[in-house]
Amino acid sequence: MRFAELDAVTVDGYGTIVRLLDPVPSLVRSLAERGIDRDPELVRTAFLAEVAYYRPEAVRGRDPESLARLRCDCTGVFLDAAGVGLEPESFVGDFMAAIRFEAVPGAVEMLDRLRGRGLDLAVVSNWDVGLTEHLERIGADRLFSTVVTSAEAGAAKPDPAAFRLALERLGVEPARALHVGDENEDEQGAAAVGMRFAPAPLATAFADWSA
Repeated sequence: MRFAELDAVTVDGYGTIVRLLDPVPSLVRSLAERGIDRDPELVRTAFLAEVAYYRPEAVRGRDPESLARLRCDCTGVFLDAAGVGLEPESFVGDFMAAIRFEAVPGAVEMLDRLRGRGLDLAVVSNWDVGLTEHLERIGADRLFSTVVTSAEAGAAKPDPAAFRLALERLGVEPARALHVGDENEDEQGAAAVGMRFAPAPLATAFADWSA
């Protein structure tokens, strides 16, 4: 493959650009500050229950108001699974504070190189509209012309809606764009709109490409 054949690259969010830092220690501390002692493994299990709830519900977080409701609901799922009788509204700040991400090794560096080649970049991710906050925290928001979430597009990948919206904003034809992701839904969604696809990780996705 040749970079000359591309005008833009879109990338998935979780697992491709960012990965989750362990939230359990922070959650255990926040509960302990309220006099609630919970085993870390129970807290981990409760957090995984929240993740399972969140993934199909992420499309609900399409604006600040709906995002606040979604985050409160997710906090409630966590508290219920942990056997904690707190009101979700009283713990949502602590819960969200525990959810922090770091850049996947080599991802930001590769994105910088792609920008250096003159390629336009966008994020296409199954996420709520709060994704931009997380990209800002790792300093990656500056690299993208647009960030398109499933919540904004109104449908989760592999539905092609988010890909179409990204291409429209970039002003790029599908055949001149490539998507990088780490799940089957990424490849299927890209194919549905006629985009090329390369599997994550970003650090090695373009290893065999030429100018």
